Amino acid sequence: MLKKVIPAGVVAVLTANLLSGFQKADAAKGKELFEQCGVCHNADSTEKKMGPGLKGLYKKGKLTNGKPVNDANVKAVLNAGGNGMPAYESILSEEEKAHVLAYLKTL
Repeated sequence: MLKKVIPAGVVAVLTANLLSGFQKADAAKGKELFEQCGVCHNADSTEKKMGPGLKGLYKKGKLTNGKPVNDANVKAVLNAGGNGMPAYESILSEEEKAHVLAYLKTL
């Protein structure tokens, strides 16, 4: 009996962890989080404030660092910061970063 309970419990925990990672990112929540970014970045234009304007970011071919625009590269910039931008790796949770990326895709 015990042999069947442990594997079932392990499966249940793994399934819950996997499903929690597939929560849909929410662009509306990302917009709220982006308010702090809006101090330095325009969301409604490509004009530079302190940092680059982010309107149409996901429609561009490359980031300012020359890398292709995709979730991994945008998230890497968000995590590392640079050129006056703080690193958000430990400031925002993974879920919050996913929300910000979802919002950036709407610009």
